[in-house]
Amino acid sequence: MTDPANAARLVGDLVDLMQLEPLGGDRFRGRSEDIGTPAVFGGQVLGQSLVAASRTVDADRPIHSMHAYFLLPGEHAPIDYSVDRVRDGRSFTTRHVVARQGERVIFEMSASFQTVDEGVEHQFAMPATPGPEGLPSELDQRRALGDRLPERWRAKALLPHGIEYRRADPDDILAPEPRPSESAIWLRAIAPLPDDPIVHRALLAYASDHGLLRAAVRPHGLSFISGKVRPASLDHAMWFHRDFRMDDWLLYVMDSPSASGARGLCRGSLFTPDGRLVASTAQEGMLRVWREGMPVPSAGGSAPI
Repeated sequence: MTDPANAARLVGDLVDLMQLEPLGGDRFRGRSEDIGTPAVFGGQVLGQSLVAASRTVDADRPIHSMHAYFLLPGEHAPIDYSVDRVRDGRSFTTRHVVARQGERVIFEMSASFQTVDEGVEHQFAMPATPGPEGLPSELDQRRALGDRLPERWRAKALLPHGIEYRRADPDDILAPEPRPSESAIWLRAIAPLPDDPIVHRALLAYASDHGLLRAAVRPHGLSFISGKVRPASLDHAMWFHRDFRMDDWLLYVMDSPSASGARGLCRGSLFTPDGRLVASTAQEGMLRVWREGMPVPSAGGSAPI
């Protein structure tokens, strides 16, 4: 259990990560964090690009969707974001964001914002799932591995983080049994967040890249932490449906309808504990798998373990 002062510091670090430096002319700069993956974590770029786009739109038009492509692996170095004001309509606003490191374009995203309107409403029901109380955190699971945890993960994977993840159906994260692709993770920031809705949406975008590709390897009994599969996020789409807070528990329900051609397609739904569907995601990722006789691939990509 992280003590309250350290929890507040860790969450503050995440909030600071989403605070971009304005460079003028709808250009912004963000710093990078190193969570232990060779490439910068894709969720960081998703969250920062959402903030960059949001800073060019009036607050009465919240983001409702974003569609992004990871073009090149990002380095653990500052990232520059440039925003193109594509359209400002009566109800909808469109922005295009390009992320660069030096001369390299590593990421691009289109985002749409809308005035708050009334209309028909329905949603999928939240599946029956054990609550987060009593479930081990992923950090606790990794620490419980002791010397079984591959050495390349020990520097970063055993450190506490500002967002806690608890799998609703914990398994052996080194050698899982083949299971259906459907899974669920509870997640939340471990200390109170500011009331700025952009911060909550950006951190949900950040967290939405955690564990989503795992749905595509569950049916095959594979684990990213084992080093036998190398993942990398290729694209990511997200739709925001209802208000939420990232410092309250959210249930992330995921599945994978298809995997082929060294790629896996995964989908996710995010629910509040009282069953409100607040966001949906979809992502395709590269999955290069070790086979007998091949050298074990080094850990890579932008997806966390």
